[in-house]
Amino acid sequence: MTAEALPLFTQFTAPASVPVGLLTGLADCWTEVSDAGGAAGFPFPPVDPAAVAAAVDRIVTGLDPVRCRLLVATVDGALAGWLCLRRDPDPLVAHWGTLHHVQTRLGVRGRGIGAGLVRRAREIARDEMGLEQLRLAARGGSGLEAFYGRLGWREAGRWPRALRLSAEDHRDEVLMVLTPL
Repeated sequence: MTAEALPLFTQFTAPASVPVGLLTGLADCWTEVSDAGGAAGFPFPPVDPAAVAAAVDRIVTGLDPVRCRLLVATVDGALAGWLCLRRDPDPLVAHWGTLHHVQTRLGVRGRGIGAGLVRRAREIARDEMGLEQLRLAARGGSGLEAFYGRLGWREAGRWPRALRLSAEDHRDEVLMVLTPL
């Protein structure tokens, strides 16, 4: 990846649209981020690559234009990051979506890839999915509140000490919302 290359954002809305090679890239990214201590769904490094691959497969097989979309960022053709955008099918809460597994490769951090993914997810949620707000849960104590805050998100609440990373490391789970879209 070159320093001056701009990211390309691509969304996938159906399992058949996801290139087979991308599955490995998603799992490799997820493993890299998790093993570095990232808060992307596997909290205890080192992660089992088979478990990560199975989780990627579940995400991809669940893609649906109405309920679940995968958004990837590439730079010079290489996967730089990704996230999952979901809508709950329950009519009571179908007006909001949730971001899951927001992550970027370690080598591209600080280049705006993560911010670009979150901004593009907002556009997709509003303009294509007709959502009114987005939510996410972030691990406290890792700077994520500030990252999302710079993008217009606000803290809606937190569950104190909800996450036990080790006997000595308890973190809040921070609930964040972006509204209006």
